[in-house]
Amino acid sequence: MSIRAPKDAYELGIGMVHQHFKLIDVLTATENIILGEEGKLNIKAATAKIQAICDKYGFDVDPNKKIYNMSVSEKQTVEIVKVLYRGADILILDEPTAVLTPQETDKLFMVLRNMKADGKAIIIITHKLNEVQEISDRVAILRQGEYIGDLITANTNAQEMTDMMVGRKVVLNIERPEPLNTPSPRIVIENLSVVDAEGVQKLKNVSFTANSNEILGIAGISGCGQKELLEAIAGLQPVTEGSITYIDESGASKSLIGMDPREISNMGIALSFVPEDRLGMGLVGNMDLANNMMLRSFRKNSTPFTDRKDPTHLAETIVSNLEVKTPSIDTPVRKLSGGNVQKVLVGREIANSPSVLMTAYAVRGLDINSSYAIYDLINAQKLKGVAVIFVGEDLDVLLQLSDRILVLCDGQVSGIVDGKTADKNEVGMMMTKLGGEDANE
Repeated sequence: MSIRAPKDAYELGIGMVHQHFKLIDVLTATENIILGEEGKLNIKAATAKIQAICDKYGFDVDPNKKIYNMSVSEKQTVEIVKVLYRGADILILDEPTAVLTPQETDKLFMVLRNMKADGKAIIIITHKLNEVQEISDRVAILRQGEYIGDLITANTNAQEMTDMMVGRKVVLNIERPEPLNTPSPRIVIENLSVVDAEGVQKLKNVSFTANSNEILGIAGISGCGQKELLEAIAGLQPVTEGSITYIDESGASKSLIGMDPREISNMGIALSFVPEDRLGMGLVGNMDLANNMMLRSFRKNSTPFTDRKDPTHLAETIVSNLEVKTPSIDTPVRKLSGGNVQKVLVGREIANSPSVLMTAYAVRGLDINSSYAIYDLINAQKLKGVAVIFVGEDLDVLLQLSDRILVLCDGQVSGIVDGKTADKNEVGMMMTKLGGEDANE
């Protein structure tokens, strides 16, 4: 068969649930599901059919609820029900658990098993190997767009799958080295509140301390305020209330409230930020690698002429050390894959020798080998005395990498837990419910 458009795929019984949902916020679940259907629309009959699908497979969604009132897992449910409503027998799910808590993931897997028992074929694209082992019957391995082979899941393990994905033996342990020096306060946040341009409260009375020689993980479901928190510290997000204080090695404190990134830098504070939006905020897509390196250094020139020698050398070093796949350092970064763009951005920010390093989803889109290279780089920064604030979407990684984990729920601190002793399910519950132990500690 030839599939030229989504409509062709639907007619063949193929449905796709994208990682980034394709829903209209102001419409109800039913309205989103039937949107685009031909003929006269009957909301009542559609709602009854949707409810029947939910009852059959164990979905928990209100057909009359507006999308903007739904949690992330509810939105994902609507997307799955949408393709089932249109008769899909083959479902493709792209990173379905990326933004779910452990409890929501368990619930999704229960539903997927019910669908499998009903004769549906399900393809899951994921980088979480523990979930591959838990939910799949077979696993197909891809490496740089090439099909390497498939395995019976029950007969393989995470190590074998990783080795096939990378093409060589890879050590899967994420280290959490003990700091060489005693951690000391570097960034102190007190009662921080942020309201966005549309008047929506993104952060409310957030308090915590990020220490040198430490990795502070930030856990929370998508949209709970992680982005706004990092941007507020970096001087990119106006603060409505509270304080952000930087404490240098001598113990002198400086307020960052009201400072933009240039003013923070002029104060002698080396703060590096790897944002979630790689090409929108982190890098300039039409510039090559060397010029993107120069964005960090051009103001330091003592003459009117820009120095291209050091940025070019830095670009070459990052390409070599992080194995960036690029034709040359003269290639515009927009032509690189998402993973390679991320390597360029992380490499540039770490090369700035920061005292505070903030990363938002630093390994999103990276293969396992590159992800572990980034974890090693972050650990190396910690050992150098850097205060690392690490926002991640994989709880397993957060628990292995972080010394402490700050849990956010609806823009507030649900609690702070010890990374060495924290339980994954406990953190998952805190992500969806305020009032965890040691809140704001």
